[in-house]
Amino acid sequence: MPHPRMYSDDDPYLAQLRKLCLAFPESVEIKAWGRPTFRAGKKLFALFAGNDEHPYAMVFKPEATDSEALLSDQRFYSPPYFGVAGWLALDFTVAAVDWVEVAELLDASYRQVALKRMLRALDESTGQCAGRLLRGRGTTGYEQGKTSDKSISAASLGHPLLL
Repeated sequence: MPHPRMYSDDDPYLAQLRKLCLAFPESVEIKAWGRPTFRAGKKLFALFAGNDEHPYAMVFKPEATDSEALLSDQRFYSPPYFGVAGWLALDFTVAAVDWVEVAELLDASYRQVALKRMLRALDESTGQCAGRLLRGRGTTGYEQGKTSDKSISAASLGHPLLL
């Protein structure tokens, strides 16, 4: 028996999350567990989730070195089922959503599961990913206790995920 649908297409945040996720090469949206999931080919990299405590959230796989710092921020939490495997969730309702930051988190999650050809396509289309443009190759900023530089506009990055 399939899971009941647990979201609406007009849920706040879903349209923007969907736009960002589907901009990655060969990404697809598949309904699973009653929720929209986003995959690089067949591999999951993001999920639009929600429950009573966190009504609108994005589940993603952070870089391992970022997890502790992310969890020190009240917007992030370890989601049921996924948390034991190192995944985290960003609660969209705790504070205003920084979509540049969301794109960075999605980029890191996508890169962990995407095939080499998908990564080449991403790098060829952008030159470099949004996270590396903002923070420098190999450093996300959370390792240093920083968040996104909000003075950088999405359009100035020239990244298709942010346009």
